Amino acid sequence: MARRQVSARERQVLDAASRLLPGGSNGNTVTMDTIIASGRGPRVWDMSGNEYVDYALGSGPMLIGHAHPEVVAAVEAQLSKGTTYFALNEHMVLLAEEIARAVPCAEKVRFASSGTEATFFAMRAARAYRGRDKILKFEGGFHGMNDYGLMSMSPGEPLDFPAPTPDALGIPESVEGDMLVAPFNDIETVAAIIERHHDELGGVIVEPLQRIIPPKPGFLEGLRDVTRQYGVPLIFDEIVTGFRFAYGGAQEYYGVTPDLCALGKAVAGGFPLSAIAGRADIMDYFAPGAHGEKHVMQEGTLNGNPVAAVAGLATLQVLREEGAYERLFETGARLMGSLRELLYQAEMPAQVVGEPPMFDVVFIDHAVGDYRDTLDRDQAKLLRFNELLRERGVFKNNSKYYVSTVHGDSEVEETVAAWRSALGEL
Repeated sequence: MARRQVSARERQVLDAASRLLPGGSNGNTVTMDTIIASGRGPRVWDMSGNEYVDYALGSGPMLIGHAHPEVVAAVEAQLSKGTTYFALNEHMVLLAEEIARAVPCAEKVRFASSGTEATFFAMRAARAYRGRDKILKFEGGFHGMNDYGLMSMSPGEPLDFPAPTPDALGIPESVEGDMLVAPFNDIETVAAIIERHHDELGGVIVEPLQRIIPPKPGFLEGLRDVTRQYGVPLIFDEIVTGFRFAYGGAQEYYGVTPDLCALGKAVAGGFPLSAIAGRADIMDYFAPGAHGEKHVMQEGTLNGNPVAAVAGLATLQVLREEGAYERLFETGARLMGSLRELLYQAEMPAQVVGEPPMFDVVFIDHAVGDYRDTLDRDQAKLLRFNELLRERGVFKNNSKYYVSTVHGDSEVEETVAAWRSALGEL
């Protein structure tokens, strides 16, 4: 199949990006040879007019598709009234009310602008509540770009548990002393670490589905039990899974309720808004005067801004429509099943890992249960596969397929055809 056509204008913009942006990108993708110009429903178009079935979905926020008419109408109605006030507005209060109604752990809500902020402030609130400094996270878990989240996110040479390793330059060495690291899906090791260090722990943060790796039966339940036993706040990072796996998020889907959670992506319909939600007695540490002279400071210029709030309210209204989640899961399950069958037919060692709304292929010849199980994967093959798919009109980021509620039969058929062709070349 011929490579996609690239216009002179798109080449000019790509050249400018290479000169002006570090690494030629905004830091969000390794795909630096495509300039996306527009999106509608489950598809995007680049500057040269090439059309793609989109499984990046803006890295997840566009759960109901790009430029959904109800979201666009809500945002357009708000724009002429102002975009941010640095004050309370009705829409943010209504969105907080809907989050509290939907999410099992959410008694109170505080807004921020990004997932990085939400996880950072959730950890800060937990430490304030406990009066302890250390946070336990899981090796391979992604919690944004804050210094704590970037400990042992993707270590090339992992240390013995619970020692962390920094994943980026510029992180102070002192952060290592405040983080403990445990293996995902290994409740025995996790429980032993918590038992040994519970007097130092301010909280435990976990992605209920770690990147694309589902929790083993009993793992989240066991984690909930051991954190409750020692009075350590449990934080679910639901930036990705919130409102995606169920209207109440992964905590509804898996039936385990944490003390705090971080929400983002789908909750704001593609606009910059995130949230920390949880138990009132912990969330009240954000309130001045509630616990003495000091409190958990958390100001932000765009916190709960009305444009993002109305986009979030419109998105959640669409997700409440009858059959929305059934369609999402049915489409995702069809895609996962088709990809498994094609890989089997191609006699290519690989695993399709994840849940129907969010999954990917891992080129590996054994099951994947935690981060270390992925260290011998053929990442070069995955990147080449993604490149071949882009040439065939399928756009995704490097790590997963996000499925939307508006991916339909035609998108599934086009995707399966692209997979079949790309695997043949691969």
